[in-house]
Amino acid sequence: MSVTTQISGVLNGTIQAVKTIIPLNLEMSKPLLINEPFLQNGIGVLIGMTGDVRGRLLIEGNQDAIGRIGETMFGMTLEGEMLESFAAELGNMIAGNLATQLTVDNIVMDISPPTVLVGETKLYGFEKAIHLSITIEADQEIHILLMIES
Repeated sequence: MSVTTQISGVLNGTIQAVKTIIPLNLEMSKPLLINEPFLQNGIGVLIGMTGDVRGRLLIEGNQDAIGRIGETMFGMTLEGEMLESFAAELGNMIAGNLATQLTVDNIVMDISPPTVLVGETKLYGFEKAIHLSITIEADQEIHILLMIES
């Protein structure tokens, strides 16, 4: 399987995983290819990918966006450490669902435990990445960054 086919599979799987996990109206932007650094400002969760697909997955958004997802999924307002813990679990759910979906294409992907990033962070260590912006309920936005090593 070519690298391009794997990258397409991971991108499509990520989009499907987000739609499966987040129970809100979502609008996906066109994926963009970006160079480092990526400026994260809010709450993010970084998950490593190993196996046939190697790299990292970053899911990030401001507290309101991540909080809205958490409130919808759990029926209560999440703040502080609870919100940060939820961000880690959201990352686990999306990455785990992605890994499961890739098995359909015979792509093996394992994930690392999540690392939560809070505040302003510049992310380096990748040559190019796929950036996907997702609008939630027409007024909040989260971002997904796929840093796939070839």
